[in-house]
Amino acid sequence: MRKLLLTIFALLIVPTFLCAEVKEYKLDNGLKVLIIEDHKAPIATFQIWYKVGSRNENLGKTGLSHLLEHMMFKGTPKYGSKAFSKIVQKNGGSDNAFTTKDYTMYFQTLSSDRIDISIELEADRMRNLVMDPKEVIAERNVVMEERRMRYEDDPQNMLYEEVVAGAFKSHPYQWPVIGWMADVSSIEKDDLYNYYRAYYSPDNAFIVVAGDVNPDKIIEKIKESFGSIVPVNDRKSVVAKEENQKGERRISLKRDAELPYFIAVYHTPNFSSEDSYALDLLAMILSGGKSSRFYKSLVYEKKLALSADADYSGFNIDPYLFMIAATAAPGKNIKDIESVLYSEIEMIIKKPPSDMEIQKAKNQIESSFIMGQDSIFYQGMITGQFEIMGSWKLKEKYLEGIRKVTAEDVMKTASKYLIEDNRTVGILIPTKTIGSEK
Repeated sequence: MRKLLLTIFALLIVPTFLCAEVKEYKLDNGLKVLIIEDHKAPIATFQIWYKVGSRNENLGKTGLSHLLEHMMFKGTPKYGSKAFSKIVQKNGGSDNAFTTKDYTMYFQTLSSDRIDISIELEADRMRNLVMDPKEVIAERNVVMEERRMRYEDDPQNMLYEEVVAGAFKSHPYQWPVIGWMADVSSIEKDDLYNYYRAYYSPDNAFIVVAGDVNPDKIIEKIKESFGSIVPVNDRKSVVAKEENQKGERRISLKRDAELPYFIAVYHTPNFSSEDSYALDLLAMILSGGKSSRFYKSLVYEKKLALSADADYSGFNIDPYLFMIAATAAPGKNIKDIESVLYSEIEMIIKKPPSDMEIQKAKNQIESSFIMGQDSIFYQGMITGQFEIMGSWKLKEKYLEGIRKVTAEDVMKTASKYLIEDNRTVGILIPTKTIGSEK
């Protein structure tokens, strides 16, 4: 009954989403603009996407993209330090930003009659950012503290960071978006300013506006504010490619922790490969809820683990990783958990998943993909993610690809990528036992 309800629910929602029209424009300076008109509420979101992330950095200068994101709120000659967010909030809006391996995105959500504020503020800081050396040092310290909290003080996150670094030898995906601590601590004002001038320009960005807007009026305002900004045409492209892995790599990390943790990653293709759809289903079959294979086997039946997960995202510019992970239950051996995880993968390699598992995974992915765009923010977000991958029009292709996957596709894809020679394993070895503090 649940499967039937999910199917019906998806069918009811699909037409509304797929009819959401995206209007595309391009200014003479190379700035692309995508506008999604949606009048269900009197609000709008403005997103500006810069095609620069940690993949554009170099060894010794990792963390530049993320630290620059922090500095973008430090003001311009026209709008002073920290004025950006205050202006947005005084007008009833909210704003934020984030950095990934592939891009950096800034966004504001406002009453639709005030979205011009976003346009003016973002156009101003695209090329007029003030880079005060004292502010650089202060914000650098903020990021270093952020890194201590998210990685140095979190053993599982630190192991994940080590495993990803071990999986990549030549591609910049090997370092974390926040950067290595030694690199972040050495970033100077000139490093950031040169990076800003190289990558923050209209020909290396695109805008997504979604919500209760008139596209004709919005594009005229964007032309007025961004049209005179000169493009930068001589930046370097990322050409690094990762060679095929030829043998398992293993990493052990000893940290102050209470429970052992296991993680393994496998090199896998991105969205441009037909295999990516089967990998999405494979991850869902392995760990999509309490009826998934990992949960039933490791957590519910054998009670070896507190949690067990699989994760795959093909939405990266270059090929990335498929991950499996588990946290040991108190008193359980992490080697037993590793063995069961591999056994579950071997079962799929030898025998395709059932039709019920395939249909359930498809329903979960489709409903999540569609319902996730119920808000205007995520309509813009998904549109931008596909534009980063090559074109926003590819989002129509995604669900078509998911629907075509067969059980045999999942089995063949697992046997192609989830193999020992393509695997990097990490194990967290606790140096603190339960009750040791007593």
